[in-house]
Amino acid sequence: QMQLAEFGGGSVQAGESLRLSCAASGFRARNYCMGWFRQAPGKEREGVAAIDIDGSTRYADSVKGRFTISKDNDKNTLYLQMNSLKPEDTAMYYCASDQSFALCVVSGLRINDHIQWGQGTQVTVSS
Repeated sequence: QMQLAEFGGGSVQAGESLRLSCAASGFRARNYCMGWFRQAPGKEREGVAAIDIDGSTRYADSVKGRFTISKDNDKNTLYLQMNSLKPEDTAMYYCASDQSFALCVVSGLRINDHIQWGQGTQVTVSS
């Protein structure tokens, strides 16, 4: 059974950093397109970053230069390093695996029906 479990959320001040982790089980993350989404209260879930099996990455414009997605294939874990956090980064952050690879191929970091989700971890950034 495929499972994703996020860790590392918390409350920080603007300008500080956080690193989110996503432990995958029941499948090898190295063989999937993986990504991070976020959802703020009253807003739709939006794509933040994705990483393909060859290590190529893509980011939402709002986080480019501040966030870095990576994965450790040996640990079967996905990461999101978030630097220079802003209050508008406040959201529930979700780890995602996409067996269709659309997240890593189609522009826009869009949700599709093939995505598996973690339970989410809250990130709160205060000014």
